[in-house]
Order: sequence, then C-alpha cells, then structure tokens
Amino acid sequence: MTDLKNVFSGKNVMITGGLGFIGSTLAYRLAEYGARILLVDSLLPEYGGNLYNIRGIEKDVLVNISDVRDQSSMHFLVQGQDYIFNLAGTLSHTDSMKDPFTDLQINCVAQLSILESCRKYNPGVKIIFAGTRGQYGKADYLPVDEKHLMHPTDVNGINNIAGELYHILYNNVYGIKACSLRLTNTFGPRHQMKHHRQGIINWFIRQLIDGQKVKIYGSGEQIRDTNYVDDVVEALLLAMASDKTNGEVYNLGGTPLSLKELVVKMIQVHGRGEYAIEPYPEEASKIEVGDYVANWQKFKQATGWEPKVSIETGLKKTFEYYEKNRQYYWKGL
Repeated sequence: MTDLKNVFSGKNVMITGGLGFIGSTLAYRLAEYGARILLVDSLLPEYGGNLYNIRGIEKDVLVNISDVRDQSSMHFLVQGQDYIFNLAGTLSHTDSMKDPFTDLQINCVAQLSILESCRKYNPGVKIIFAGTRGQYGKADYLPVDEKHLMHPTDVNGINNIAGELYHILYNNVYGIKACSLRLTNTFGPRHQMKHHRQGIINWFIRQLIDGQKVKIYGSGEQIRDTNYVDDVVEALLLAMASDKTNGEVYNLGGTPLSLKELVVKMIQVHGRGEYAIEPYPEEASKIEVGDYVANWQKFKQATGWEPKVSIETGLKKTFEYYEKNRQYYWKGL
C-alpha cells in the first residue's frame, strides 16, 4: 500500500470546503502526516462548515474564510499548493431545483474559476474533485460502473457533471493533474445536522437521537450505497498520491442497503427508536433516482482501496460522536 505519510509530510495542501464534513475529517488525517494545511471555507450557514469540526487541530491548520466563487481569492490561495482537495460544493438535490442559479455558480462556474486560477498561477498542482452518484440519475443497470450513461434527474447532477468534466479537460489540455471521485451516501461525524438536504443518513441519526420517529419516504425498499467518512478520506488520499489516477474518474461505494434495512440497523445500534413509511412529497418524488449500487472495482484496481469500516461500526461511531457533541451541531456555530 502507498505510504501516505511519506507522500504528504511537509507538503502544502489546500482543502476547499475544509471546515465541512469530509474536508475537516481529511484535515485530521493530513495533520497526522505533518502536511501544511490550508482550509478554505465560506462558512455559509446552510452548507455545513463548522469551526468545531477542527477542534484539537487548530494549531495544525490555517483557516481562510473565503468563497470559492471569489476568483481574486482563488488566484491568491492556489499559489504554492502541492495538492488541492476540491470539496466545496452544494449537495442538495431539492435546493438545486428551487435555486438553480446558486447551484450553477458554486458547482459549475466556481469550479471553472478554481481551475483557471490553477492554470494561471499553479499549473503543477494536482487536484481531486468530489463528484457524486447523482450525476448518473436513474440507473439503467446495477451495479453502476463509470461507463454508465449520465442522465441526472436534477440541476445538481447536471452541474456536477460539468464541474467534473472541467477538471478532466484541464488535465488533458493544460496538464493540471486532476481526478474525480464520484461519492455515494457518505455518513459519519462532523456532518451538519441542522437539516436533511445534504445527507439523509445523518438526518435519520438526528431523528433517533431526538427520540423522533424516522420518516422514510417511498416504499422503503429503495437501495442506497453507503460509505463511512474515514473510508472516503482514505480514497481521497490514495487518489491524490497515485499518478495512475490523473485524468480519470472513479466510483466509490461500499455497503448497499434498502433505506428500511438501514434504519433498522440504526435502531439496533442506538438501542431504541421507530420508523414510519410515508409517501414522497411531490417535490422529492420527481427527482428520486431509485436504487443505486456502485461498482468501485476500477478504483480498487488503480489504488488498492476498498472500504474497511462496516455499517454497524460506522453507525456506532457516529451515534457516539453526536451524543457527545450535539450542542455544536444541532444549532451550529
């Protein structure tokens, strides 16, 4: 396996969305490796950035409160970086339908802006883009591999396709080393818990902690693929460390479960709780993608990665984290 500490020790690493869920978890790992870490985050209230997410590593990171849509800031911040983990973006499918232009600006225009900053001021950098399973839309077959056609059901999926393709284009034309990982349903500590629009798994966890009945829309039989956040962080690091990934796109995936099976496991881990099956709200039913299971063998073959954290272990760690730290997430900072 790749010696990740040797790869990242002493290197300049920038993480956009660095105070968010995956970005901050990645920062903890990079701090262990002795990287020089720059966290860029807008701290917009609805998007998940939280200063508590870096509690304990404050002295190991530099934080810049900046919006990826600010091109002047990006011109300056990309300079001197060896690696950029480009994790900033909006994730909400429903929000993208209600406010498509904000989604366009953050997930598409800002991505092109970051790449232009790299082309002009740091063409030797390597950048990892966080794509999404939402780019595929409704699956034509399962498991979904990278050759599957992309026909997204919402604006968010369309804009993420464009953001990803910009990265691959700049790799192919300008030599800016870039790779995209198409993430599936990621869960774990440090996720925002104020609303459900950026991750249904963590929202179910909040409902159970609060003693509420979990509401599952649809039949409950729809399948979702899941990854614990530590496995996703490992994938990001391996993708960055390997030259084989330059110009490539990869699926991540792990444990596929129906939503009903997932909630039953949550209740078992938590020791209490109940759920109800309810019809989809109209706005959600029109963009529901149905079953999704990822084929992630291409990435395994390239890097040796495979998910290690079981769904039960991941849920246990997540419940424990929020039960201890809920004051910092139920309302945010």
